[in-house]
Amino acid sequence: MLYLIRHTTTYLYRTEVATARCTLHLLPQTSANQRVFSANLAITPKPLEQTEAVDFFGNRTAHVRFPGAATRHHFESRVRIEVKPHQPPHALLTPAWREVGQNALLVPDLGGSAPSHYLFASRFVPLLAEARAYAQTSFEPGRPVLDGAIEMMKRIHRDFVYDPNATDVSTPLDMVAQTRHGVCQDFAHWMLAGLRAIGIPAAYVSGYLRTHPPPGQVRLVGADASHAWVSVWCGAGFGWVDLDPTNAVPAGEDHVRVAVGRDYADVAPVDGIVVASAGHSLRVSVDVAPLG
Repeated sequence: MLYLIRHTTTYLYRTEVATARCTLHLLPQTSANQRVFSANLAITPKPLEQTEAVDFFGNRTAHVRFPGAATRHHFESRVRIEVKPHQPPHALLTPAWREVGQNALLVPDLGGSAPSHYLFASRFVPLLAEARAYAQTSFEPGRPVLDGAIEMMKRIHRDFVYDPNATDVSTPLDMVAQTRHGVCQDFAHWMLAGLRAIGIPAAYVSGYLRTHPPPGQVRLVGADASHAWVSVWCGAGFGWVDLDPTNAVPAGEDHVRVAVGRDYADVAPVDGIVVASAGHSLRVSVDVAPLG
């Protein structure tokens, strides 16, 4: 499936900003399941400095510094990308989950995709006792790792309520566990916490999800959103498999991967420091348009 993606983020400040530095994760990379034809950033006001790099996890990043005296920062990415059809391996053929956890630390590679980086607590994903207990329900002794992970994904979809007003990026994961309300970021963090707590490597994936309008209605331009899901390491023979707990499906042609990390902190679309004396408001618009 070929997509044209437009993502705009606008910060409106109540007073002039003295200075600002930002790191952006808005441009995807070509990988095994997707091919980037073009990816461009437009930023206003024009940054004083703008550099691009690939971070430790293999994500394409942009670093910008603004000169100051601005009441608005606007970031727009335009991406033309093909997502190829792909199917996860047969769940029952993957290794037993305890074997996967034991072998993760034996992998000699320490690059960004090495499973050892995704076994431990991270900024937004503490190793909670309640997350361990939740995960253990799906991972009885000897169960194939992907089979258990798929069941856990489906349980999260069933047990948690999607509610965009329930949380924000700073909501602690233990509070999400208590209310069982949240958004895709919360569902992904909860699944990560449970998998890591029982020794299964799991990574956070940010990107986009193609949405389908209700029958008989037209697709609304700009009504899509950023999305997040989980990538589970299923052993050296099977590698990483992406699962979407918000929708209880393996990631497929409708999922466009932008960045991967230990949690949201590693892959935030726009992150940085702004020096100002008052607050701000935020406007975000995402359009994922299929081109055939």
